[in-house]
Amino acid sequence: MKRSPALIALLTAATVLAGCSGADGQAPGEGSRTLTIATMTLPQSLDPNDANGSAMPFFQAVYDTLVKREPDGRYSPMLASEWKYSDDQTELALTLRPDVKFDDGTPFNAQAVKANMERFRKGGGAQAKTLNDVKAIEVVDDTHVTLRLSQPNSAMLYYLSDAAGLMANPADFTKGEALKTKPNGTGPYELDPSQTVIGTKWVFNRAAGYWGGKLPYDTVAISYFDNETAIVNGVKTGQVNAALIQEADQQISVEGHPNVKTTKQDFDFQGILLFDRAGAVTPELRDPRVRQALNHAIDRQTMLAKIRQGRGTVTSQVFGPTTAAYKPELDTYYTYDQNKARELLKEAGHADGFTLKLPRIPAIVSEALAASLQTDLAAVGVKLVWDDVDQGSAIQRIFRDRAFSGMVMNMGQASTDWVVVGELVLPGAFNMFGYTDATVKDLLPKIQSKPAAEAKADLQALNEHLVKDAWFLPFYRMTYLHVSDGSVSITPQDGMAVPSIYNYAPAA
Repeated sequence: MKRSPALIALLTAATVLAGCSGADGQAPGEGSRTLTIATMTLPQSLDPNDANGSAMPFFQAVYDTLVKREPDGRYSPMLASEWKYSDDQTELALTLRPDVKFDDGTPFNAQAVKANMERFRKGGGAQAKTLNDVKAIEVVDDTHVTLRLSQPNSAMLYYLSDAAGLMANPADFTKGEALKTKPNGTGPYELDPSQTVIGTKWVFNRAAGYWGGKLPYDTVAISYFDNETAIVNGVKTGQVNAALIQEADQQISVEGHPNVKTTKQDFDFQGILLFDRAGAVTPELRDPRVRQALNHAIDRQTMLAKIRQGRGTVTSQVFGPTTAAYKPELDTYYTYDQNKARELLKEAGHADGFTLKLPRIPAIVSEALAASLQTDLAAVGVKLVWDDVDQGSAIQRIFRDRAFSGMVMNMGQASTDWVVVGELVLPGAFNMFGYTDATVKDLLPKIQSKPAAEAKADLQALNEHLVKDAWFLPFYRMTYLHVSDGSVSITPQDGMAVPSIYNYAPAA
């Protein structure tokens, strides 16, 4: 089973209301050396095998990654000081920093990298698939390690700046589930068990003797909330320093408040991911004209205006504006044209329509969105049936049983093209039916053998094909709001909905 971080972040939500006072008893306002972050993401554990998506700040506090991804998407040294791809993109040689130690004093070295990566790819976590192409990890000496890949993979640096690059002390790998609650890394902070309440609040204190640059806060506290109303109230009153607000109504409620600073970020796109393009579950979907009809049937502009209060940009493509594959004109490729939708269905032999059953996870599909899609599709003869799926059975029914032809999903738009390809186009992840076609088979080898900048024409050809053949049914990119109580400056992070732990600084 392969799971996306976007899905995991939604399916692991629990109903625990978090406290939000500073770990050292100080009010977390101006002048405090404690940063208090509110989140609606509940980590499964603090074991790197469980790291994913919006939970990354929990892990970044205690573990360094091999490569650091800067806010604009550039890569810079972290535990690896240098790296070099082979010309054919099938080998990646890493040079490691010397004299770095884990929390207990154990030296960090190439053997630790090998142990971590082998454990990660076998661990069955949500991101284990990102190392599928690593066929061998060769230790050259203590400070040099080479990753040998089964096929070219230009996204490897991205993965090493994310969950796959987190380095824990291999000495703990034989201690059962110790890392789940007692992390042992080389990171800038250490977990404070006396102040931490797992499932509610995690407190991290500055690590003595940290090898890297000193971050501006002595203590970072991350508190879990089960609703954005409580988070917004906490920011307005100064009990919370920083948070991400996704709901449009909550964004409106916080904007203009005298104590709140805001920063916008377009990150996730929302849409229907059509898995079943071969028609295994819903035979009608094997005809591209049917998928095209679905795209013409929905009124994206009205959905954005009513459901998101206009906070976002309509789109018909899954590649984001910072990728080489992105083509601006594809955002509006599918106009709202229900007559055209009916014509396409008639041409495909489905003038009387058909039934499409999709799972509805309330955390993703609001009642307003569910009703809007049903109404638009019904107008062209497609009966959309929602099957309510609880969080406990969602993974089993959607990904293991493959009981549905698609699902509504919020997906982060990474700036690394091959990451998008890996999530949505290659077999696995959100292409669990393994569908492909002749055009995709022709383009992928050309794309993966060279850097994205050199493969731009082929990437754009792939993107255009996915849009015109209607592999997906995107609605819009969503504008999120990073908010602070005025004491904190927040820089959005490329490839993540939430900022990295390094992206906070005192506003002064």
